[in-house]
Amino acid sequence: QVQLVESGGGMVQAGGSLRLSCAASGRTFSRYDMGWFRQAPGKEREFVAAINWSGGWRTSYADSVKGRFTISRDNAKNTVYLQMNRLKPEDTAAYYCAAKTTNRGYDSWGQGTQVTVSS
Repeated sequence: QVQLVESGGGMVQAGGSLRLSCAASGRTFSRYDMGWFRQAPGKEREFVAAINWSGGWRTSYADSVKGRFTISRDNAKNTVYLQMNRLKPEDTAAYYCAAKTTNRGYDSWGQGTQVTVSS
């Protein structure tokens, strides 16, 4: 497994932007598929975005964030980012990054960072 630490959460007004970062430990970060998930109070954790290797780095997004959020990575810094633009109150949640260190799905998780969007 790998240690993941998120940062960059906070409070922002609707329409604003935030950039989340997830720093990973270890020397093999560049091999891992990475994802962002979120969990709002009283709701289940849901997929937000992922960046996976498939002959090149490919990104995917939940329909609810497509066109507003961008996932990226800097392998030299062992970091994955989530740029969030045009934030909405319904984006309020704890955001978690996750890594696939094996082919059995996401098996390493960060502690989460809170994002609160006010209307």
